[in-house]
Amino acid sequence: MPAMPTLPPYIPDGLDEGLIRQVVFGFYDQVRADAELAPVFDARIPPEAWPHHLETMCDFWSSVLMRTGRYHGRPMPKHLALPELNDAHFHRWLSLFRTTVRDLCPPAVADLFLDRALNIAQAFRLQMAIRDGRDALGVHPFTEADLTPAA
Repeated sequence: MPAMPTLPPYIPDGLDEGLIRQVVFGFYDQVRADAELAPVFDARIPPEAWPHHLETMCDFWSSVLMRTGRYHGRPMPKHLALPELNDAHFHRWLSLFRTTVRDLCPPAVADLFLDRALNIAQAFRLQMAIRDGRDALGVHPFTEADLTPAA
């Protein structure tokens, strides 16, 4: 049987490496100033490590959205190692992320960013429920309508 042709990834107009970088840096500026999220990050990422973390996050989102293959990490184990991480953190993270992408991106790009972020957060939340011995079937996905505007 002949091989199926490989289709290029769907990349909406306006999505490029520069915009990914703008989203990542703008978003993490908000995270680092946020009363709920900053302590989680500050406990694990010293100030001198932030430039590397931001570059890693640019690689991550480039790989997720543009399929560049630049990210080679394993984010799930790192998040599972944080016993204090809970749904309230994910809700706040997603709310800040939503505000960032809606402010900075054309609608189709913001939709793509947010769709991927919601799916990733759900995967993490399910694994954390399993880790904690909770019923994963009770972990309902967040939707954009569940998110609150970031103040």
